[in-house]
Amino acid sequence: MTVLYSGSVLDLGINVLREEAQSILDSIEKLDNNFNEAVSLLASCSGRVVVTGVGKSGHIGRKIAATLASTGTASFFVHAGEAGHGDLGMITGDDVLVAISNSGDTDEVVNFVSFAKRNNVKSIGITGNTKSEVARLTDCHIDSGVKSEACPLGVAPTSSTTVQLALGDALAMACLAFKGFTTEDYAKTHPFGSLGRRYFIRIRDVMQPIKDIPNKPSSILLKEALPSMAIGRMGALLLIDKDNNLEGIFTDSDLRRLIVSEDKRLDQKLNTPISEFMIKNPTTIEATALASEALNVFEHRKISRIVCLEKSKVVGIIGWHNLLENKIK
Repeated sequence: MTVLYSGSVLDLGINVLREEAQSILDSIEKLDNNFNEAVSLLASCSGRVVVTGVGKSGHIGRKIAATLASTGTASFFVHAGEAGHGDLGMITGDDVLVAISNSGDTDEVVNFVSFAKRNNVKSIGITGNTKSEVARLTDCHIDSGVKSEACPLGVAPTSSTTVQLALGDALAMACLAFKGFTTEDYAKTHPFGSLGRRYFIRIRDVMQPIKDIPNKPSSILLKEALPSMAIGRMGALLLIDKDNNLEGIFTDSDLRRLIVSEDKRLDQKLNTPISEFMIKNPTTIEATALASEALNVFEHRKISRIVCLEKSKVVGIIGWHNLLENKIK
């Protein structure tokens, strides 16, 4: 059996990472005005960006297409091998083709690029050979060439695919910046991710609405108010007038402090209007605000519930648990 590598497995792993990292650093020196032209083509595309490739380059292409699509540049992947069997019908004159091939001479990719050229579809080539057919046929070419693969055999696509992926990320991020794509824009395409929930979900989407929260006028006696506090999950009683204007809030914490207080007998307190004990200016937040804003209020004020308003009227309460249940963090 031929020994491919005489060092330890750990040394091999370190060497692969080092070689791939160096290949990315080397690619920096190769970037030129073609990169600017590629970004301009992608950012000004009025149709879709179509990414193609075969083999490992195809896998990289799928990831690049996904990254472009999620950062404001409409994109999809077409396998070069399927293109000549009907998938070319997906391409229009408003699209931009991104062809990825390490050799730049893979028949399926060359044929796809040739089709684009015949039909006046703008194209970008990412290849490891500046003299390849893909480099010659595309409108602008980005050099993804590497000195060698990180594979001990020198054949498995490793350094080359790493550079392709990095260049794809560079193109996508440059387009993102060029278009002024924001965090909020990103959240719109990721509504079910943690970032999307933070920048997309509103207070009104996660709060407990007023119909589910015990509420009374502030003139009610304390003994009449206490049974209402057992309703719902907030451990609080909202004090509002008949027009849903906020008068105050009385919480289970206020009740505990009242019980241990010795300023008057408990039976006297029970026969006193709750307005004497309520918090008259509780913390409020607009129901139209982002749910993440409530998180900031909780952390800053060290409280556990906030009254939600809409046009100065009480519409609900939001608590820590509402944010946790909806994974707002």
